[in-house]
Amino acid sequence: MAGRHWLMKSEEDEYGIRDLERDGRTRWVGVRNYEARNLMRDEMTPGDLILYYHSNARPSGVAGLARVASEPYPDPTQFDPESRYHDPKATPEEPRWFLVDVEFVEAFDEVVPLQAIKAEEALSDMVLVRRMRLSVQPVEPAEFEHILAMAGSG
Repeated sequence: MAGRHWLMKSEEDEYGIRDLERDGRTRWVGVRNYEARNLMRDEMTPGDLILYYHSNARPSGVAGLARVASEPYPDPTQFDPESRYHDPKATPEEPRWFLVDVEFVEAFDEVVPLQAIKAEEALSDMVLVRRMRLSVQPVEPAEFEHILAMAGSG
C-alpha cells in the first residue's frame, strides 16, 4: 500500500469509528502533545492510511481504518476560549497546534485487542507496544499489514 501508515487513538465514547463512519470525515482536533503534533504537521500526507484505535475501551484496540484527508492546518480549537483545547499562547499568526482531517475507510467486524497485538512477536517493536501513551504514531508497513490480517481485512 502506498503512502505512510499511522495509528491514531480516540476514546470510543468520545469519537469512535462508528462516529467517523456516520460523519464520513472529521477534523482530528485536540492533539496537545508536541511529538504527535509534529507527526501530523510534518509527516502526514493526504491518502496515508490510519489504524483507528479505541483507547479506554473494553477491549482497547484497533477498531477500523481511516485515511488522512487533508494537508495539515492549524487546529481552530486552540484559538477558542470556550474550547477545552484552548491554548492562550497560540495566535492565528503563530499557531502552536495542527491537525489533519481524516475520513472513514472501514470498521472492523471485531476490534483487534491490544492484548492480542502485544502477544504477536511480529508486532513487538510496534510503537503501540513500546510507547502506549502516544496518541498519533507511525506504523511500519509490515505491522500495518499484520494488523489488517488479524482483523480479517485487506
